[in-house]
Amino acid sequence: MAEQPKFNPGLSLAGAVDLEALKHKVDAEAGQAGGAPAAGGYVIDTDENTFQAMVQTSATFPILLLLWVTNDDRCFDVARKLGDAVNKLEGKIQLSRIDIAKSPTIAQALQAQGAPAIYGLVGGRPMPIMQGVPSDAEMQQITDTLIPQIIQMAQQAGVTGTAPYQEAGAAENAEANGKPAEEQVPPEHQKADQLAQEGDYAGAAVEYAKFMEANPNDARAAREHSKALLLARSATADVRAVRTAAADNPDDVDAQLAVADIDMIGGQIEDAFNRLLDFLAGHKTDVEPVRKRLLEYFAIPAADDARVARARRRLATLMY
Repeated sequence: MAEQPKFNPGLSLAGAVDLEALKHKVDAEAGQAGGAPAAGGYVIDTDENTFQAMVQTSATFPILLLLWVTNDDRCFDVARKLGDAVNKLEGKIQLSRIDIAKSPTIAQALQAQGAPAIYGLVGGRPMPIMQGVPSDAEMQQITDTLIPQIIQMAQQAGVTGTAPYQEAGAAENAEANGKPAEEQVPPEHQKADQLAQEGDYAGAAVEYAKFMEANPNDARAAREHSKALLLARSATADVRAVRTAAADNPDDVDAQLAVADIDMIGGQIEDAFNRLLDFLAGHKTDVEPVRKRLLEYFAIPAADDARVARARRRLATLMY
């Protein structure tokens, strides 16, 4: 694999328009027969609004990036084969697909010269694998050799989490049922949301806290406040160092809180809950910092999440 480059969002791609792509545009929607394969399983779609969050999760599990164009039929077979290969690995790696026609700044950041393009992503560091449409032999090498190598590299770096599973067509089903695929942001939350998207998580947390003070029943503000605090603390943490510190210091509450943050950022919600609850069971002098952190975590999943209910019950038992 090539040497890992740093992101360069300011790179200009003027003159790099792929004229050949114009010949391959189709009208089929994702998931339709003959069209682009739909996301689902361990395959997600990422855009400019969710890109930073996706990069952060690569600190917990490795990610394969596919830069494509969803109406370019040259990309369909690549997306389908990569998706099949990733889904067979059951969460050891995630495939994140990015439509560069809709998210051109991501292509600029990755110095991509067109689509399709394939990258590995571990701990926020991109590794270019291939530009252009791979031959059958090249695709075989990517699925059989390079993807396992990315997983192995991630494990050696302490990135050993499991990617979350999502039902196929979840966004499409929500729209079909008359529900928005994306949450509508209340107008008063837009400033806080913008701060979070820009990476100013501490500033976003301050703004969300104001809404919580004005309306203690604002569940969205509480959730986003908890997420912002989490990312302000640990978004740029060295995952390997954090996990090593937690393993070397099992009785250190700060070390256990830090590694629980890493689990939460990576979507390993139950692991984070159980880690802190197990710690609390043997360290009753550290009740308050663990309780406070767990209550913060509890605001992040849906209110009816069974994992939250179980963790709340166990927390109450351990405290009393």
